[in-house]
Amino acid sequence: MVRHEEGALVGMVLLGIIFIGFPALARWGAARWRPLEWLSPIVMAYLVGIAIGNLFDVDTDFSTSVSEAMVLLAIPLLLFSTDVRNWLRIARPAMISFGLAAASVMAVSGVTAFLLADRHAETWKMAGMTVGVYTGGTPNMSAIGVAVEVTDETFVLMNGADVVLSAVYLLFLMTVARRVLSRFLPAFDGSDMSGHEVEERSSFGSREVLMSLGLAVVVGGVVAGLVMVIAGELPVAPVILGITTLGLAASFVPRIRSLPGTYETGEYLLLVFAVAIGTLADVRELAGSFSDVFVFVAIVFVASILLHYLLARLFRIDTDTVLITSTAAVFGPAFVGPVAAAIGNRAVIVSGLAAGVMGYAIGNYAGLAVAYLLQP
Repeated sequence: MVRHEEGALVGMVLLGIIFIGFPALARWGAARWRPLEWLSPIVMAYLVGIAIGNLFDVDTDFSTSVSEAMVLLAIPLLLFSTDVRNWLRIARPAMISFGLAAASVMAVSGVTAFLLADRHAETWKMAGMTVGVYTGGTPNMSAIGVAVEVTDETFVLMNGADVVLSAVYLLFLMTVARRVLSRFLPAFDGSDMSGHEVEERSSFGSREVLMSLGLAVVVGGVVAGLVMVIAGELPVAPVILGITTLGLAASFVPRIRSLPGTYETGEYLLLVFAVAIGTLADVRELAGSFSDVFVFVAIVFVASILLHYLLARLFRIDTDTVLITSTAAVFGPAFVGPVAAAIGNRAVIVSGLAAGVMGYAIGNYAGLAVAYLLQP
């Protein structure tokens, strides 16, 4: 037993070293070799995480804890340098795009449930759950599943299908999505973004990094404490909402907004997040999850995203806004930072976070509405 515990501890230490160290290696390589620069550090981190998770026996609890901690620290760091007045100029297109994403998944889920009603007895329940998960997130899907009393088997299969499909889509978002969508969507117009969101920050050292991390820890600690006092637990949605709100509030303090290194430190933590979350992507789940449930989720997933893209073209929404709001709809606010870093546009981060939080708020209502409208 002692040896087993020692082995587990050594495994976590090695994983921790890889999680923290590989991002530095990825950045170093990207700065020296054009192919690695094209691939980008965040994609390298994600791919290395996938390789480690599928080649070795990884402590998934440890990886999950690291990924969650990195997100909670990174969000305020990414927001400290935000110029809210500049963000308000691009907020309207983002909200329109997110509305189009939500409308797309609601329409596609309803049509798919109608067409496949004879293949599964719970298609109306699955329709509501897919609306919940692709406007809000997994918490919404779980809540809707409980509300409509879906069977455990269906829930497990839906969750597995979502994990597989989301992993593939995340890889697309972090690699070629921007180049593909820019062929038929307008480019992001950042000409009037003169604030801190797009300007180059001054040089910084370890002192500034430690100050930035300290501020992020304070923000996370205050929010976690308040949520725990009010709710008696730490549900994801209010914690993300609280950290986003407090991070934005801190950006109104000039000394915090001008502190060098906040955004860059947040970017590094997102690379750590990418390695950690990559270890949780089990590619072997694809073979085991193929079923009528998988087919249903796959149709809704792919068709709703394509419909969102089509509607965005009709409404002339720019490429980066579509990508970040699609990320918010499919993954929730936690993945907004990594995707914004992958597409190289920090100006859309606040829009993505706002859309993701909105998704948490409306996901249950939209999902239950669709489910009960389709109920036989």
